[in-house]
Amino acid sequence: MALKFMQKNITDLHVFLIEYCLSLSLSTHPCIINTFGIAFQTERHYVFAQELANDNLFSLMKPQAGVSESSVKRCAIQLSSALDYMHKKGLVHRDIKPENILIFDKECRQIKLTDFGLSCRNGAPVESMAENLPYTAPEMCRLGAADKLIAHTSLDTWSFGVLLFCTLTGYFPWTSAVITDTHYVEYTKWQRSKRIFQVPNHWKTFSEEAIEMLTKLIVPDPAKRCPSTEVLKYLKVPWKVILDNHKATNSNVFKNKNFVWR
Repeated sequence: MALKFMQKNITDLHVFLIEYCLSLSLSTHPCIINTFGIAFQTERHYVFAQELANDNLFSLMKPQAGVSESSVKRCAIQLSSALDYMHKKGLVHRDIKPENILIFDKECRQIKLTDFGLSCRNGAPVESMAENLPYTAPEMCRLGAADKLIAHTSLDTWSFGVLLFCTLTGYFPWTSAVITDTHYVEYTKWQRSKRIFQVPNHWKTFSEEAIEMLTKLIVPDPAKRCPSTEVLKYLKVPWKVILDNHKATNSNVFKNKNFVWR
């Protein structure tokens, strides 16, 4: 058993109770962390008890190499199931990233989604994030400090697609999905006009089928994103190809100091 501590000085009791109750209600799903009916407070913390995992998915990811394709596919199956379960309950996770995917073995035969601190109802207004990560959808990245967005399950779909990209390659497709990011702009141009623009170099490690799958998830227009379960149609095809210049290509593309594996 593991204890999750939330500092009282930065956590409202109402926020703590929402996360605890959400975690408890979702833990019946086999790919969501099991939360126990144990919650209490100390002088400085709110605390609740959860299942103990070995580590998180980030711990397996090697820079410029990622995780084995077989392990990523196991993750994809389980995570898509967890997201589908949440989405059918009318909930949006809003913080899909490797650090929030707990692993119980190095082959990812069992993984579980955790951390529901940012989760909300589908259709609820949400504010901008404190920081835009590579996993953050472009519509969230565009928000100003005073702006709000109506949350939708497609936010998780975008993050899920970027997570698959990162775990397969060991590098980010961009720093953030904004128009000042050259790698993101290159991607959006290619997505709009594939007959005119070539596949970006750092996407060439993927098979045609994997590119088709990822570009159905990582779509700038949220209304056009497929659900997370779309990945299940691509499990029997290879997701990566071997390129003679693969290593050199990646190191050239990610010379920019902003592309730090973190």
